[in-house]
Amino acid sequence: MAEIIQRDGTWTFDGESVRIVPGRGKGIHPLREGLGERVVPLRALAGISFEPDRKGGRLRLRLRDGACPVLRAAGGRLKDAADPYQLAVEKDRGGVAEYFADEVRNALLIEQVPADAVDGFLLPGPAVPVAGGGGDGTASFDGETVRLTWNWKAKEVKTSGGPVSFPVSEVTGVHWVPAIGLENGHLRFVRGDGTAPVRAAEYDPYSLDLWGLSKKEYTAVLVAAAVLVRLPGAAGRTAGPAQIAAPAAPPEATAPAPAAPAPAPPAGDHDVLLRRLRELGELHRSGVLTDDEFAAAKQAVLKNL
Repeated sequence: MAEIIQRDGTWTFDGESVRIVPGRGKGIHPLREGLGERVVPLRALAGISFEPDRKGGRLRLRLRDGACPVLRAAGGRLKDAADPYQLAVEKDRGGVAEYFADEVRNALLIEQVPADAVDGFLLPGPAVPVAGGGGDGTASFDGETVRLTWNWKAKEVKTSGGPVSFPVSEVTGVHWVPAIGLENGHLRFVRGDGTAPVRAAEYDPYSLDLWGLSKKEYTAVLVAAAVLVRLPGAAGRTAGPAQIAAPAAPPEATAPAPAAPAPAPPAGDHDVLLRRLRELGELHRSGVLTDDEFAAAKQAVLKNL
């Protein structure tokens, strides 16, 4: 088992999954606090890296495309501080971070986990009920019904009609964009066939207008992700602008094409080396090998592999 405990959170790897527990209090992004603990199975990972810097560094888990509904809903728009799969590492813990990354990499190698995209989510969505947002209102979702409530900043076209509620069965797409620079963001729910004219979020009763005045506005993506996993065909793609204006018919399910086989190593060598890596890991966990002995032996095997 490998573990790294930081103010930013705690990561634990047991050989089969990475357990992520975010830190608490000042400095922890509201999105990560709202999402809470995550258990990421090895098969959902595409890789891991440790990036050292003057202040310590950062551990980054790279997930296979499509494995996590939060990342799918975010569409690559999360800042580092909001990303649940990053961990800020303090200056004196760089060695522990490197060891943690090595353990995960070795497990990916031994289990031969592919790094390509997946057809369906391998992690659950945020726990419900969930709420988030800001700007001109708040979005909430209880697993069955989406509810939008407005604050005093909302336009009269929204407040005059009161809160809006609709079942998730009516939702055909969800689109989240954070505020960037002087441009407002939004959380938009698409209903029906999506052919209705698209209005600006500040005038759309099925959208939140996100102003970017608070980090808490990022929690709107948790609502988007929770809804996303409950849409029909929940391998779930978020509805981008083009999909909202003219949604394409969902493609028929097809079996993924088999991956091209990698060149085979000399007969017997590959299995022997993988078996040796497993043996070294067991000897290290049982205390027979010291950290230095294990690292040296492991590097020797990996060079041959």
